[in-house]
Amino acid sequence: MSPVTPFGTRLRAAMDARGPLCVGIDPHAALLASWGLDDDIAGLERFSRTVVEALADQVAVFKPQAAFFERFGSRGVAVLERTVADARAAGTLVLMDAKRGDIGSTMAAYASAFLDPASPLFSDALTVSPYLGYGSLKPAVELARESGAGLFVLALTSNPEGAEVQRAVREDGRTIGATMLAHLAEENAGAAPMGSFGAVVGATLGDLSSFDLDINGPLLAPGIGAQGATAADLPAVFGKAVANVVPNVSRGVLKHGPDVSALRDASRRFADEIRAAVGA
Repeated sequence: MSPVTPFGTRLRAAMDARGPLCVGIDPHAALLASWGLDDDIAGLERFSRTVVEALADQVAVFKPQAAFFERFGSRGVAVLERTVADARAAGTLVLMDAKRGDIGSTMAAYASAFLDPASPLFSDALTVSPYLGYGSLKPAVELARESGAGLFVLALTSNPEGAEVQRAVREDGRTIGATMLAHLAEENAGAAPMGSFGAVVGATLGDLSSFDLDINGPLLAPGIGAQGATAADLPAVFGKAVANVVPNVSRGVLKHGPDVSALRDASRRFADEIRAAVGA
């Protein structure tokens, strides 16, 4: 596909071909130690390279968590650049989990770092925070459209603290989370087979029938595995929007490393469970 093919189109094709599983690349210190690796640049690089080499041909999306690379400074960011390049070269979509959010020229700079094809960190999509107002994301929205990339906006997150903001009620009676979902539905209006502007919605949140999750875009669903949700929970949580859910699993897969066969087996089990649950 052309690089300017919209992210939503590319994501739908990847989900249909490989299943909707998204695997995190989260090299935190405890996980490196469990792999028998040192918490240093060599360990970081070995971990990231192993995950990509083991899983790039069987998952739809990788989601590297930028913070776990940034903590090593410029050398860690260099590893992140290589990880993104290797994953994309192998045909796997990359969702950069950086949760950037700011205003004006600063938001534009964040967007450029991850959504400009000329950047060494260019990714297929980026997580962003809208809590300086949805309009503050305009530079990222515009650049994503121009470059064929996508955004995943924090809407209904799985952390307990998120509710104090996301479920706060506006003067019009609508919650903040519902407002974000409505903005995304507007961004995705008319897109086919799926829009490029997604929401982050926790798989651990239970009944969300009071929210309209049918935004014609992808729904990144963290919480499968170590956080307690299962693939079988997805239809009850996401309802008619379940076909657009991209379940994220990190520790549930990564804990099986560094053995490549074990990583592949774990990823395959989660993928099969998810397909069975959502009818993919």
